[in-house]
Amino acid sequence: MASGRGLRYRAAEMSTDQPIDIQGVLGMLPHRFPFLFIDGVERVVPNESIVAFHMVSMANPILQGHFPGRPILPGVIQVEALAQAAVILAHVSGKFDPNLHDCLFIGIQEAKFRAPALPGERLALAVEARRLGRVGKFEGVVRCGDEVKTTAAFTAIIQPKASS
Repeated sequence: MASGRGLRYRAAEMSTDQPIDIQGVLGMLPHRFPFLFIDGVERVVPNESIVAFHMVSMANPILQGHFPGRPILPGVIQVEALAQAAVILAHVSGKFDPNLHDCLFIGIQEAKFRAPALPGERLALAVEARRLGRVGKFEGVVRCGDEVKTTAAFTAIIQPKASS
């Protein structure tokens, strides 16, 4: 159901029961290290939801300065990780192609930072689409085990890449 300005891309049908490794993630996202925060995808239901993950690592340069002696992954980066998971959901749903489109935040309606994310933790990034189209509305939760780290509601827009 890809329609609207520049949204004529359709992804191949993807099995929702197959995890997606880092190579698959790199094919779906334009982001690259050090601003890539998805290490893999556990499951995805096109047009509905995704559970991805991020491994918090001291190798990430952000943790070198936030904070020396007590490294914590910033909450805003956790929200960015949720947004990157939402982009993968849009890709699998046939609404986004990194070669044709840009996907940009246009709003963060609510974000709550409940617990610090620390090096060595595996963060589960669960995102549900409330609306998925040219403008998408999402809700997400970052967890480590049963502990909620961050919650957020956010909006993004998919638009055709500007021609050079």
